[in-house]
Amino acid sequence: MTLKINYLDRQKDLSKNMALFLGKEARISDFKGIFDDKINQKVMKFLKQNQKITKNKISSLNLEFDQKLIIILLATKNSSQQAEELGAKFYDYIKKSEINEIYLMGTIFSSVKNKIQLNEFLHGSELKAYEFNLYKSKKNKKEISFNILKKKNIIDQKKKYKLEAILKGVNFTRDLVSEPGNILHPDEYAKRLIKLKKYGLKVTIYDQKKLKKLGCNALLGVGQGSIRGSYLVTIEWKGNKSKSKPLAFVGKGVCFDTGGYSLKPARFMEDMTYDMAGSAAVVGLMKTLALRKAKINAVGAVGLVENMVSGNAQRPGDIVKSYSGKTIEVLNTDAEGRLVLADALTFTEEKFKPKLMVDLATLTGAIIVSLGSEYAGIFSNDDKLSKQLIKAGEIVDEKLWRMPLHKNFDKLMDSKNADMQNINYVGGAGSTTAAQFLQRFIINKTPWAHLDIAGMAFSKYAGALNTGGATGYGVRLLNQFVEDNYE
Repeated sequence: MTLKINYLDRQKDLSKNMALFLGKEARISDFKGIFDDKINQKVMKFLKQNQKITKNKISSLNLEFDQKLIIILLATKNSSQQAEELGAKFYDYIKKSEINEIYLMGTIFSSVKNKIQLNEFLHGSELKAYEFNLYKSKKNKKEISFNILKKKNIIDQKKKYKLEAILKGVNFTRDLVSEPGNILHPDEYAKRLIKLKKYGLKVTIYDQKKLKKLGCNALLGVGQGSIRGSYLVTIEWKGNKSKSKPLAFVGKGVCFDTGGYSLKPARFMEDMTYDMAGSAAVVGLMKTLALRKAKINAVGAVGLVENMVSGNAQRPGDIVKSYSGKTIEVLNTDAEGRLVLADALTFTEEKFKPKLMVDLATLTGAIIVSLGSEYAGIFSNDDKLSKQLIKAGEIVDEKLWRMPLHKNFDKLMDSKNADMQNINYVGGAGSTTAAQFLQRFIINKTPWAHLDIAGMAFSKYAGALNTGGATGYGVRLLNQFVEDNYE
């Protein structure tokens, strides 16, 4: 099922289903040129009988036998989030009502503010309409059409352009996360990233040979049990002509995670295709920034590996030397994401000398125990950066909750045999000690934030703006963060 949005100069068929958006008070004049007098009176009678219609609630009135009028009384001060969620609810309502085509109208959209609200409403509908059905032999080919009457330029074109870019970025992320492991393995993933060049992005791929020469042995160790290659891919966007330092975003891209020799339980292992969701969010963000021509310099870096079991796989107890020169004792091969990020973070910091770094990873199950699927955890060495990210998350409803970093947690990662170990054997604080591990690879004290998105990247149930499955979490959050603070 697909959603198609059309922009029409006039309503072609008055017998079709209609959605009417109203302000605080409805008047006959609001319907002038839309309905005939008979229907006008019917609508007004309905409104009088339902004077206490809840704002942002979807109400319906049968005009004729097969014609429905949907009435939405808009709240005067809807936030962007509220407008998007209302649009998502509207799409669900239309889908469940089995309506194929509907006209959207309302004089309320004459003001600039309300034009933008309509943009956001439609954006919410489009986000909700996403489906991943690539591998279904029988696809639902039904199309739902939203017909928007363009009277007095009802759409804010600038806002429309930006939201279309965000939608494409989010859905690209969702597509990547939804792909099965046998299709989107590291080799294929790297190939798809090359195609981003057509948007004006500079894509550089470091394969195993180059990574070995660089000394990225922490990342390579994770992938050595797979027949597939391991990669570090950087994606650069130069939207600012000045030589200003870029913003850096780093993502964990474990395309499938068996746990290695520290094998995961069989139940729900199939979900480990989404262990690359951090990288997908970074990729979706970079695509968004390019599509909307963001006036900043930014770089995305993603480590792409597959954590498998084989005769060549990494063993518990192995010691590897990271790109930073620091050595790591691998006590648990299922704590692999932090090894990938360790090399990716240090490499990005050293090569690009960024203004700040934000990494995203489905890093720990412990963060789900702590925060469930309501918040991602944020760990940061910089209060300002942390506050900026939390605020951006509140605006787009991709919430963050700050978690602690402390030297007492850090010492739990010390090893007797190497500079550090990759897990805390004492027990507890699994998410925090993982973040403490990552912090050791921020060499030059760059402002840094780690987002543990394990509970947010994939959902078994439908959310406000998704129907379940891959959520695309992180793209809208980071885009808002960039827009609010660095453009």
